[in-house]
Amino acid sequence: MHFYYLDEAGCTGCDLANQEQPIFVLGGISVRDEGWNATQEAMAAIIGEYFGNEIPQNFELHTDQLLSPNGDGPFAGHARDRRNNLAKGILGLLADRSHDVHLCAIDKAKLSSCTCCMAMPYDTRTPYHLAYDYLITYINWFVKNQLGRSARGMLIIDAKEQFHADIERITQVRRFEGPAAHRVKWIVEFSYPVDSQKNPMVQLSDLVVFCAKKFLEIDNGYRNAYSPDAKRFYAECYALIHDRIRRKDLIDRQGRGMDQMNGFLREIQSKPVGQWKRRYGI
Repeated sequence: MHFYYLDEAGCTGCDLANQEQPIFVLGGISVRDEGWNATQEAMAAIIGEYFGNEIPQNFELHTDQLLSPNGDGPFAGHARDRRNNLAKGILGLLADRSHDVHLCAIDKAKLSSCTCCMAMPYDTRTPYHLAYDYLITYINWFVKNQLGRSARGMLIIDAKEQFHADIERITQVRRFEGPAAHRVKWIVEFSYPVDSQKNPMVQLSDLVVFCAKKFLEIDNGYRNAYSPDAKRFYAECYALIHDRIRRKDLIDRQGRGMDQMNGFLREIQSKPVGQWKRRYGI
C-alpha cells in the first residue's frame, strides 16, 4: 500500500482575485506503508538537532511559523539562515527516503480569465475542486503504471471542512459513476488523518506545497519585491521538490469529451518558466 498525502496552500475558495494568494497548490508526498516509521524518525532527528535535542513540548512543524519573516511560534526570533537550512534539510528527505511528490498548481488569474464549458460534478471556478479531481487522475495513473500490478494507493486528505461534501461527491463520481473503463481502480481508499496536526507526513506535505507555491509565485512574477536571497532560497527548495515529481507534464484524463477538460487544465496550470534552474544559479 502507498499512502498519498494531500495538503493545500493558497486556498481562498472561489475568490480568484485575492492578491495575497495568486497561486493555489494542492499536493504532498507519497509514502510506502513499510517506510513511514523510518521517515518519521529521520525527520524527528533533523528537528531534534536543530533544537539541540531539546524539542519544545508538544512541538508541531508549521511551515508558516518556520518561514515567516522573523520566525513565529517555536521559531520566533531564530535567524533566517538557520530556519532556511532546517527547511531544506527536511525537504532533503524526499530524495534520501525516495518519496515521490504529486502537485497540482493553479494560477488564479488564468482561471479567472478562462471558461470551462464542460459539465462537471463540481464548480470549475474553484481551484480546490479542479486540483483534487486532477490529482485523482494523476495518482491513479501513477500507481497503475509506475508501481506494479499489485500496488494500490490510499489518499490521506488534510481535512478541509468547507470542501468536505465536494470531496465526497467527486470521489463518488470517480470511483463508481460513468463508464467502467474510466473509473478509478488503483486508489482503493480515501481517508482523513486521525490528527493531521500531529502527523509528520502531513507536516512534510505542508512544507512541500508551501514552498512550491512561494516559488511559483516568484517565478511567475507575483513576488518581484522579494529579495534575491529569498528568491534563491525558494528556488532551491523547489528544486528539491521538482526532482521528486516523476511526471512533470499533466496526465490526460481518459474518457469521452475529456479533451476539453485536459486543455482547460493546461491553460490554468501554474508551472516554472523555462530554464528556471539556470536563472536562479542552481
